[in-house]
Amino acid sequence: MASTEHQNGDAVSHPHKKLKPTNFITDAEIQSEFSHHDPAVARLNNGAFGCCPASVLAVQRDWQLKNLRQPDQFYFNHLKSGLLRSRTIIKDLVNAHHVDEISLVDNASTATAIVLQQAAWAFHEGTFQKGDVVLMLHYAYGAVKKAIEAYVVRAGGSVVVVPLRFPVTSNDEIVREFRKAIEKGKSRGNRIRLAVIDHVTSMPSVVIPVKELVTLCREEGVEQVFVDAAHAIGCTRVDMQEIGADFYTSNLHKWFFCPPSVAFLYARASPKSRDLHHPVVSHEYGNGLAVESSWTGNRDYSAQLVVPAVIDFVKRFEGGIEGMRKRNHDVVVEMGKMLVEAWGTHLGSPPDMSASMVMVGLPPCLGIMSDSHALKLRTRLRDEFGVEVPIYFAGGEEDATVTAYARISRQVYNKLEDYVKFKDAINQLVTDGFTCALLSD
Repeated sequence: MASTEHQNGDAVSHPHKKLKPTNFITDAEIQSEFSHHDPAVARLNNGAFGCCPASVLAVQRDWQLKNLRQPDQFYFNHLKSGLLRSRTIIKDLVNAHHVDEISLVDNASTATAIVLQQAAWAFHEGTFQKGDVVLMLHYAYGAVKKAIEAYVVRAGGSVVVVPLRFPVTSNDEIVREFRKAIEKGKSRGNRIRLAVIDHVTSMPSVVIPVKELVTLCREEGVEQVFVDAAHAIGCTRVDMQEIGADFYTSNLHKWFFCPPSVAFLYARASPKSRDLHHPVVSHEYGNGLAVESSWTGNRDYSAQLVVPAVIDFVKRFEGGIEGMRKRNHDVVVEMGKMLVEAWGTHLGSPPDMSASMVMVGLPPCLGIMSDSHALKLRTRLRDEFGVEVPIYFAGGEEDATVTAYARISRQVYNKLEDYVKFKDAINQLVTDGFTCALLSD
């Protein structure tokens, strides 16, 4: 007999009402979708390379064969319409105004090159003046820092870095440091032409209050804002109208189940966005970034064409992509708390500043005192214990009891045993008296 509850909690019976069975994906089906993963490895690093289910890989293979079977028919009859379907789905997911604001590119690094290339041209053509400023976070991804060096600094621009300590305790301290950096940039008498802001930083992993920072940029006259959100879609809330940036990019192969490699670049409709160009110049040059990106020469476009199949996959989960995102967050926080309790450490940020990745303090007795130590310990965990997890050396603060953190991810294929395996591996190292000082160079 089915029953519901009044608001006061009293149960009311409905003798003729039957509960509808759910057709959501089962645990066994999830494991089958990811059976191509190495079963000997506790893969706690979805954030680095993402994952792709077997059903989506099968659709990708169909696209690849369709291309190889009759390339001309594929090009003239299928490619453009297929890419438009994928772009339209992304446009709706991220709440862009128009599909022409969405371009599909290989990855967030390509999107970064597109935006920074435009900035470099502005310096070379005299639109920007030598010494004009680009802001970036201290937490910015290493490849983005290199791209700023390659495009902006080489063209005559200057960079102001927003310093951020770790662990981080509140959004307020990020906003406060960002405001100070804006004041520093403007104090030189130059204009701040571009702010590059992460949405979910890579290492250490923190969800940045992008909406607040974009609003601050508008108030302080920062000309344009580019949000590097490589991890965002499928990992945290993404809404172009709410965030309000000029440019926004996110990989689709990290947390959105596409095969590598595909990302989207949102460029808010404006006169400046019409002058964005793909760095690979092909026949479509001058027809708008979305069209330019749809053909950069003969290559495998299948990763960009499977977005409808990904949508079919995520619909098999209760709540779709948003329900999945919330469950991933809740579980990874729970696992993080389990680990720090076992090791007597702490998380690197409050749960509400985490998404599907959490920074977990490692036992100080491991003696992780450098980036080299962190990398070597990561290698040992992989080779000796079958645990794949990145490790972040947080620096040598004198009052720090924890010098390094592991970044654990949670995606739908992860099981409790994965995190227990990691816990047991660290406990074994501690029991054995291991320290990173024992590692050879």
